[in-house]
Amino acid sequence: MVSAVAFLPGTASARPAAIPDAPASSAASATAPGGASDAASMSYVVNVRPGKGSSERVKKAIAKAGGDVVIAYDRIGVIVVHSANPDFAKSIRRVKGVDSAGATRTAPLSAQADDALEADRPLTAAEAKAAAGQASAGQDELEPLQWDLPAMKADKAHAISLGSRKVTVGVLDSGVDDTHPDIAPNFDRRASASCLGGVPVQKGDAWRPVAGESDHGMHVAGTIAAAKNGTGVTGVAPGVKVASLKVAEPATGMYYTEAVVCGFVWAADHGVDVTNSSYYTDPWLFNCKTDADQKALVDAVGRATKYAERKGAVNVAAAGNAETDLAQDEILDDSSPDDTTPVPRTIKTKDCFDLPSQLPGVVTVSATGAKGLKSSYSNYGKGVVDIAAPGGDSTKYQTPAPPALDGRILSTLPGGKFGYKAGTSMASPHAAGVAALLKSTHPHASAARVKALLYRQADAMKCPDPYDIDGDGKVDAVCEGGRNDNGFYGVGMADALDAVRK
Repeated sequence: MVSAVAFLPGTASARPAAIPDAPASSAASATAPGGASDAASMSYVVNVRPGKGSSERVKKAIAKAGGDVVIAYDRIGVIVVHSANPDFAKSIRRVKGVDSAGATRTAPLSAQADDALEADRPLTAAEAKAAAGQASAGQDELEPLQWDLPAMKADKAHAISLGSRKVTVGVLDSGVDDTHPDIAPNFDRRASASCLGGVPVQKGDAWRPVAGESDHGMHVAGTIAAAKNGTGVTGVAPGVKVASLKVAEPATGMYYTEAVVCGFVWAADHGVDVTNSSYYTDPWLFNCKTDADQKALVDAVGRATKYAERKGAVNVAAAGNAETDLAQDEILDDSSPDDTTPVPRTIKTKDCFDLPSQLPGVVTVSATGAKGLKSSYSNYGKGVVDIAAPGGDSTKYQTPAPPALDGRILSTLPGGKFGYKAGTSMASPHAAGVAALLKSTHPHASAARVKALLYRQADAMKCPDPYDIDGDGKVDAVCEGGRNDNGFYGVGMADALDAVRK
């Protein structure tokens, strides 16, 4: 099953989105998303040459074509527009100065879905009590259940460094509950915002998930930076800060282009050192540059990730959970668009991209389980996957050594709770945590330097031969490449210990 979040099994269901306040710091805002006029409107991105002059000239044409500017990110030349004109994109593409333009969704702004995302399994009180009784000196109470930390030597790394409080990891996701005891000590409010509709909002703690919303972002945040405070779980980098960039629509769980662009730009402008993206940008599993609308989405998100990297951020993203070889020439995509009715199509991988994970410069992470094998669901691909990290797997496929009980990843959930999930969504924040430790060790290193260290320090992992994860005698996937660079694991397992000592 394919889902927008890189986590099994689906997308999120929650209350309808509130109308965000237009921020005083925004480059330009003509209308707030969610108003009555949006009932039959679509959302678009219009890409122009960066700079205020270019966007000002195009704004006049946007109005003439029946569009309302929501916000203009002049620094990267991306304008978010709402329009009820069905020919808006076609009209605006003919305007001088427009590089590309396209709809960010196939459903009108008023459309909602109800496709519930469940926490895979909450931690029981009995399990928590038993784990606390087995915790050794210096361990948090639930750390004995976290097989993922020793898998990447994070437990040994913590004896040397927990990471620097001057380093912040931005979680582009469904929101983070900063009142959780394991998150509160490390939460960066200044760098947090809701980006729903493409407009950054901090008022009313808008970055938090509310009742009924997905707990996906909260689980991701705990994996990165849950505090080492004697209770709960421990993050990979428990001494760094974590910020919430809420980019998942509450009503649908969709991660649309305008919100994703906002998240990366906000992170870049607020000193975020590492970003984590455990999702793909809806509604297309793959965005093809041969399609005028989808090309605009590739351009917009690509400009945003490049901007964040230029400002010093290392962008880390999940490879996805479709058990797919992303390096093959053609792939059947039968899940897109996922906000209306999917239409099966065969895409050519040279022209089509999973956003943001397959964009240039983004660290693409595959998932491993408790036995150190590629997780049963994880996407793979020689030249596509950069690095591997623990994402968990079915316990029957990869059973952890005691005292750990579950083959999935244990982390934080809203309301002070804890639970298990599995997915490349869980692998990506492990790698992001290691990147944060590297930035802590090398505070003046550029994003390119941090990535180079991340890859160089990874522990090489050879291809399994054969890969029969369910033990039925049939090969489940073919790993191509050598020990130091292959389709399952990229350069290998992210190494937290080397990150704090080299």
